[in-house]
Amino acid sequence: MNMTAPYVKEHLNNGISTIEFFHPAHNSLPGDLLAQLAEKIEQAGKNDEVKVIVLKSGGDRTFCAGASFKELVNIDDEETGRVFFSGFANVINAMRKCPKFIIGRIQGKTVGGGVGLASATDYCMATKFASIKLSELNVGIGPFVVGPAVERKLGTSGMSQIAIDANSFYSAAWAKEKGLFAQVYDSTEELDEAVEAFAKDLCSYNPEAMKEMKRMFWQGTEDWDELLAERAKISGRLVLSEFTKNELSTYK
Repeated sequence: MNMTAPYVKEHLNNGISTIEFFHPAHNSLPGDLLAQLAEKIEQAGKNDEVKVIVLKSGGDRTFCAGASFKELVNIDDEETGRVFFSGFANVINAMRKCPKFIIGRIQGKTVGGGVGLASATDYCMATKFASIKLSELNVGIGPFVVGPAVERKLGTSGMSQIAIDANSFYSAAWAKEKGLFAQVYDSTEELDEAVEAFAKDLCSYNPEAMKEMKRMFWQGTEDWDELLAERAKISGRLVLSEFTKNELSTYK
């Protein structure tokens, strides 16, 4: 068996659905993995056996390095670009619409689209190594698709700060202070223990109450299907700009 093959898998145990993704390139997410991730979240949302969802990634270093650079550098028309950037939009919208609480388990650094995924969870727990960065401006685009999710958690001030300062990693402590992380732990072992205990607690609560609470928390985001689709178009257009093509060529 290939231990470095990309995957999205789900493990269901005592009402807890653990959805895990992995890619050998620092858990970056190409289109096919994003589609699988959105589908797994939708399915878990519809499964009556599932009381709560834990979203995590494989490996111990990086939670998610964002979009797949390999796919990004090969975009050569607006429609391909729109479809590519819609991948993260579809996952964020699946998380938003899912009637179950989603706990984020963030073990390490997270960049770009990964910050969007962490922001779209309902309760996010991390290690002290989970620094965050929105690096999109570096290559001539911006965090358009993930922006609404990140802004909802960090506020406009926090989001604009990390989006403009595209070279810097911001610490897990900073992310906790701004409201992205609920708890920060010293090690992955402590994080996993805490996530498991918290998920078990949630399984003992009234599913109907949690469903109504989730709906309440996400009130005001009903237009995100259209909004994120529009944002994907902007990114799809910008990725074809001469500036971005030049920047991306250095990564080839």
